[in-house]
Order: sequence, then structure tokens, then C-alpha cells
Amino acid sequence: MSERRHAVGRKARAVRVVAGARPFVRHHRRYERWFEHHRAAYLSELLAVRALLPWSGRGLEIGVGTGRFAGPLGVGFGIDPAAAMLAYARARGVCVACAVAEALPFAHAAFDSVLIVTTICFVDDATAMLKEAHRVLKPGGALVIGFIDRTSDLGQYYLAHQTEDVFYRGAKFYAADEVEQVLHDAGFTEAIWVQTLSEPLEEIRDIEPMHAGRGQGAFVVVKSNRS
Repeated sequence: MSERRHAVGRKARAVRVVAGARPFVRHHRRYERWFEHHRAAYLSELLAVRALLPWSGRGLEIGVGTGRFAGPLGVGFGIDPAAAMLAYARARGVCVACAVAEALPFAHAAFDSVLIVTTICFVDDATAMLKEAHRVLKPGGALVIGFIDRTSDLGQYYLAHQTEDVFYRGAKFYAADEVEQVLHDAGFTEAIWVQTLSEPLEEIRDIEPMHAGRGQGAFVVVKSNRS
């Protein structure tokens, strides 16, 4: 009976997350155009993630979207509940599945690394997602998370205009300290931080350098290993 309740709970969780993914299904072309319109900012984020993501091994991106990160970074597998976006990711060389972050369709210790970029602000239960990431990682495997820091100028701008944005309307933005706590709650300990995007988004014309730490750049990347 307990197994049945667990299965029902996973299914209900999936329904909620898929409902939250509807804007990405309806506006996938608009989502793709963002990366072209803000190309320098996108490449700055991509390089910051590249700095912490392992170069080898079997990788998974949770919330792969259109594969804008998994594709160029060589992450072989990706999941996303927004099925309309997966065709883009597949065209970028990623093996994809329509699934939710809190119930990954993979065996224990299946991956050497797990990547999560901006997805943390869209899931219902960030701790559950990171526990699933912990479960599918091999011992010593790396978890890399990229996100917009709520306390940054860009984070505050998104908050102020949240109701006007089709994608961020239902998002929950995190501060770096809060992400650190969620990592701890999910069983991850030591963390390495880098950051980029110190200028207003519309003023970024060139790729920005990456800096160590957090608290200055709007886009923050953190790496932690499964012990």
C-alpha cells in the first residue's frame, strides 16, 4: 500500500510541474529568441557553467529545455516536462526524455555529473529535485547549478516585473545563501562558486569575464560533489 501511495504522489507531483511548464510549451520559439537577442549574456553564462562542469563522464541536465546548455557543453542526456522544447535539444545532440525533476526516470548512480541551469526557480520542490540528483549521481559525482541570484540587480528587476513575464510569472527566485541551504538539505556539502553578468542585461554587448565567489554577479554557478 505504501508503494502505491508513493507512486500516486510521484504522479501528482508530475501533473503540477507539467502545468507549470505550459508557458514553455506555448512559447518555445520566444524562449529560443531570447538566446539570440541576448547572445553575449548567454555566452557569459555558458562559459561560467563550463568552468565548473566536468569535461568527461556521463552527464544529465535536469530541465534541459531546448538544449542551449547541454548541447554545446557535451551533456549527453536531458529531461524536461515541456515536450515541445525537446525537439530542439534532440537536434543539438542530446538524448532526451519528457520527465519531471522530482521523479527522474533513471537508476541510482547512473551519472557522473548533473547540470541544472535556471530550473531551480521553476520546480515545486527544489529539495526533492536535488535529492533526486543526489540519487542518480555516482559517489563523487558533480552537481552544477546555475541560477539568477534574487539579491542581484537583475534578480530584483525580474521580481519587480514578474507578473509581466510569461515565463517568470510563477517562478520562485533564490538567493545564493538559500541555494546553499537547499544543497545541504539534499545531502551536498562543500561548494565552489563562480559568478558573471555584473551589468544590466540590455547593456551587455560583450562576453563578461567570470569571477570566483558570489554576491556581485547576477548569474551564479555552484558546484558540489556527492560524498
